[in-house]
Order: sequence, then C-alpha cells, then structure tokens
Amino acid sequence: MTGNLTANLTDSLPIVAVVAIASAAVTALAALGIALWRSRKLTDGTTLPLAELEHAQRDAAARLEAMIKMLADRQSQVQHAVNERLDSVSHRLGDSLQKTTQHTADNLQKLHERLAVIDSAQKNITALASEVTSLQGVLANKQSRGAFGQLRMEAIIQDNLPKGAYQFQHTLSNRARPDCCVFLPDKRPMAIDAKFPLEAVTAYREAKTEEERKAAGQRLRTDVGRHLADIADKYLIPGETYEVALMFIPSESLYAELYDAFDDLFQRAYRTRVVIVSPSLLTLAIQMVQQIQRDARMREAADQIRDEVARLVRDVGLLRERIHKLQNHFNQASEDIRLAVVSVGKIEAHGERIQQVELQAETAHAISTPSAPTLKLQAGE
Repeated sequence: MTGNLTANLTDSLPIVAVVAIASAAVTALAALGIALWRSRKLTDGTTLPLAELEHAQRDAAARLEAMIKMLADRQSQVQHAVNERLDSVSHRLGDSLQKTTQHTADNLQKLHERLAVIDSAQKNITALASEVTSLQGVLANKQSRGAFGQLRMEAIIQDNLPKGAYQFQHTLSNRARPDCCVFLPDKRPMAIDAKFPLEAVTAYREAKTEEERKAAGQRLRTDVGRHLADIADKYLIPGETYEVALMFIPSESLYAELYDAFDDLFQRAYRTRVVIVSPSLLTLAIQMVQQIQRDARMREAADQIRDEVARLVRDVGLLRERIHKLQNHFNQASEDIRLAVVSVGKIEAHGERIQQVELQAETAHAISTPSAPTLKLQAGE
C-alpha cells in the first residue's frame, strides 16, 4: 500500500512540473505576441526599433528562465516535502501494522486459551452427561436403586458408629431382615429400611396436566403408605425391637419435596411409629444413638467408679491417722530434746562451780600457812 502511494505521488510530480512550465511558456509567448502586435499596430509609418524588440525578447526569455528555475525549486521542495510526508506515513503505518499484528497475535493466543478451556469444559460436560445417564439407568432399575440407597445408608452408619454397634441384614425373630439394625444400650435393635418406592415420585414429577398430577400424587400416597405399613409390620416387634423404625430416603431434594407436598405421609408415618429420614437426618439420628451408647457405658461404669472412690476415701483416712501418729512421735521427740538440753545446761553449771572451787583452793593455799586448810563442800554446791 505504501509503495503504491509513493509511486502515485512520484508519477504526479512530473505532470505538475510540465503543467507549470507550459503555463510559463504560454505566458512568455503571450508577452512576445503582445510585443509583435504592438509593432504591427503602428500604421503611421513609425516602426518599433529592433533593439527594443530584442530587449523585449530577452526580457521574456529571462522571465521564462526565472520561472523555469522557480518551478524547478518548487518541484524540489515539493519532492522533499512529499518524501518527508511519505517517510512519516510509512513509519506510522509500520508502527500501526506492528501493533495490529501484536494485538492480533495476543487475541489469537487468548482465543486459543479460551478454546482450550471450552474444550475441557465440553469434555467435562460429556463425562457428566454420561454419568447422569448411568445414574438414571441405576435409578430406573428397582434393584439397582435399592442397592444405591443401601450403599449410602451403609456409608453413613459405618462413618458414625463403631463396629459391634450395628449389623447389616440382621435376622429378627419373625425371620424379617432389615437393611440395617442399630443396637441400643438395652441391646434392642432399631431397624432401618433403605428401600423407597421411587416410581410414584417419578410419575408425580413427570405429570403435565392437573389430572395426571393428582393421579400420580394418589399413587405416591398409596405406595408410600403401603411401604410404611410393611416396615411397621415386619420391623416393629414388641419386646424385641426398638419402638421406632427408620425409613431412609437417599436424596435431600426428594425428602424436601415430599415434606412440602405430602405432609400427610409424614403424619401417617408418625402414627405408624416409622420416621422418614434423609441422609442428614439419618446422620443426626446415628450421632444421637452414639451419644446414648456413650452415656450407657458411663452408667455401667458408675458402680466401679463409686467403689474406687470409697477405696480412695479409706486410703485418705489411713493416711490421716498415720500423719497424726507421726506428729505425736515428732512432739515426743521434741520434748525429749528439750529435756536433754536442760540436762546439758545443769551439767555445764555444775562444771563451772567445780572449776570456781578449785580456783579458790589454789589461791588460799598460796596465801595461808604451809598447812593446807580443810575445805568442806556442802551438798548441792
């Protein structure tokens, strides 16, 4: 593009110069023609001198030459200005093209990154669609759906209770086998059923008209009511099992939908002593059972704790008696030491008096006659 613009401008410059020279030549010829016309117009017999004619011709030639020179200078200036303008335009155009190329490359890089993210998201969506399809296949089959609920229930039980506090497929006295039995502190099992009639719920969700929805709701009430009656008949045995059984629904959204639309089912379950629980409610119930078992173990250990406390009290009493005896011994020893100190004081006093008697005897012997006097000591001195 820049080359074409330069070529067009370069080609147009000679045309401008030619036009300017042609106009100058026409001007000069016009001046010469005026001079000749003047020379021919004189009819009175006077002719223009030849020198004046030559002077006019030289003047026209000089003007023509000056105009040609001026046109050449103007052409040079125009050429220089055009070259500078072309250089500026070429530089700006080059910078613009470089920036445009860099911007386009950056946009293409970002586009490639976005396409990579979209491709990864598309793969994830494809995988999720496959998993959803497989999950629908699992939930469509009654046995597979029961296994799915059983697995979720087993995971919750195993994560919250120690081994020995529960048993899967425990056989009751009537040969019924609940999906799980949680043993309470009194050794009674609390039955948990993980099967749920999902076909009626699916029909209720897929109902399009009000009549279909009403029929599906009635079917759901019938199926769930029948299942509640079966749980109460099979898993609630007086004197053997706990007074309440649990019916597990492996979906929080399904539980919420049933609770909002079919409150009468929950009232019916309460009357039949069956509690409908979701995964979160089952977890809460199992944690409460675990706390009850811990409290029962504490109560079982209460007698042992009381015996140990009684032994501890007796040992403290014996320690007190021995400390009193030791204190008496210390007091007797202190009295004996005091008496010993008194005896030592008396002995020291006797010694001092004996020493004074000896000193007096020596002094008297030095002063008196040679015969030694007889000293009498009185008792107690």
